[in-house]
Amino acid sequence: MIVRIMGEGQVRLADGHFAELNELDDELLAEIEGGDEEGFRRTLAALLDAVRRLGTPLPDDALEPSELILPAEDATLDEVRSMLSDDGLIPG
Repeated sequence: MIVRIMGEGQVRLADGHFAELNELDDELLAEIEGGDEEGFRRTLAALLDAVRRLGTPLPDDALEPSELILPAEDATLDEVRSMLSDDGLIPG
């Protein structure tokens, strides 16, 4: 799966990593719903770090369609809230 982190670029991520990412996504969703700004910042950073660590960066000139788009690390709680589906940022 191709994942885009807004403002950074794209990474290719194996489907086997989504269980770990979904745990962080569930935490992030709970923090957003609870208005926990500090927890939101910490978990968003952890989620993006996991994507960077587990994924393989695509070249800057690659034009692959992104199957998942994640917010930039400096996104606000309200900006991320507007990106959420019923499942959070990561479907499944």
